[in-house]
Amino acid sequence: MIPIVRADGAAEWELLASLRRRSGEVDRKVTAAVTEIIDAVRERGDDAVREYTVKFDGRCPETFEVNRDEINDALTLAEPEFVNAMLSAMENIAAFHNRQKQQSFIDTQENGVIMGQRVRGLSRVGLYVPGGTAAYPSSVLMNCIPARIAGVGEIVMVTPPQKDGTANPDILAAAAVAGVDRVFLMGGAQAVAALAYGTDSVPRVDKIVGPGNIYVATAKRLLYGTVDIDMIAGPSEILIAADDTANPVYLAADMMSQAEHDVLASSVLLTTSERVAEETAAELERQVERLSRAGIIRKSLADYGMIIVCRCEAEMIALANELAPEHMEIMTANPLEYIGKIDNVGSLFLGQHSPEPLGDYFAGPNHVLPTSGTARFFSPLGVDSFLKRSSFLYYTREALAEAQVPIVRLADREGLTAHANSIKVRFPDVW
Repeated sequence: MIPIVRADGAAEWELLASLRRRSGEVDRKVTAAVTEIIDAVRERGDDAVREYTVKFDGRCPETFEVNRDEINDALTLAEPEFVNAMLSAMENIAAFHNRQKQQSFIDTQENGVIMGQRVRGLSRVGLYVPGGTAAYPSSVLMNCIPARIAGVGEIVMVTPPQKDGTANPDILAAAAVAGVDRVFLMGGAQAVAALAYGTDSVPRVDKIVGPGNIYVATAKRLLYGTVDIDMIAGPSEILIAADDTANPVYLAADMMSQAEHDVLASSVLLTTSERVAEETAAELERQVERLSRAGIIRKSLADYGMIIVCRCEAEMIALANELAPEHMEIMTANPLEYIGKIDNVGSLFLGQHSPEPLGDYFAGPNHVLPTSGTARFFSPLGVDSFLKRSSFLYYTREALAEAQVPIVRLADREGLTAHANSIKVRFPDVW
């Protein structure tokens, strides 16, 4: 079901390169279809959204916006155990993200100069939440809570209607718990376009966050610039580094926890132990039989999974930093040593009892993470994702007089004489 590769300095690097190529492929047909949808929504607003909602979701609700009473009722009718689980997770998520708050500052100098930075939340943010078979209440919490902490003025959620035209009740319950302000029943690229441009029903937002299929991801990519986005998300992925102390039962279970997301998901094990490699492969075969998404898991592992037997720990670290995974688990005798060794990773899970689902649902760090190697330069979603900064400065005449000569020289050097002139006219006696 999964290939085992012995690292030789070439084979393993070619396999990782193939993963990068797979993630970087852009489907031209999808791009063309999404471009058509975006153009239609920009030109015809709600009418276009209705047409595409009927086309892709089967039917369109009479009104896009979900009544506030319906949202509150979803929370009231939800199973108490489910609500309590969300509340417990929310407490952890809020505690972690409260530590990310940024402060405005002001700096006053002896010569009368005043400079500073003002930090504030975005005015309005759009949250996309899948609502069909892949409905994730946890994503509502992970996206909404840091936005609230950042001070976002209004959070608008879009989610596709179910086949009967109603909202997924679990998504509505999560929206009520997390504090979403408004919910609209629409999905796909048309919902992303509606958030980006605004329609008669849907307010225009400053930023769009949240997971979605390839059409949603493509729409976000094409609309970046018209609106800000969280990141360009690709298929889910996990990388595990393990030595001879690792438990193959845990390794197999954790690899499959990501493989079940999608046939395109990638699960990779790096290990310095031949025994661990062989036993993990056997465990995959044994455990998959009792899992509900076994077909998806098998295809994911066969196409984009691999076990690489490395010659040393340094080789595992080098491969990990090159792959820059979304999730990485460290299953070694001294896992904490890896905190300073893994530079490119979305989220690091340390030790035998820190499986990736712990981060997906409960621990507190955000589960919206960079994929497809973008952890080299992207960070997880957080409070700063929902902030904007602006600077301010005040100079006295005396302070500007002290700075005028270097300013004029730099402006003249760049050939921007009007820049220089704006300084000179204030000091005609000098110039």
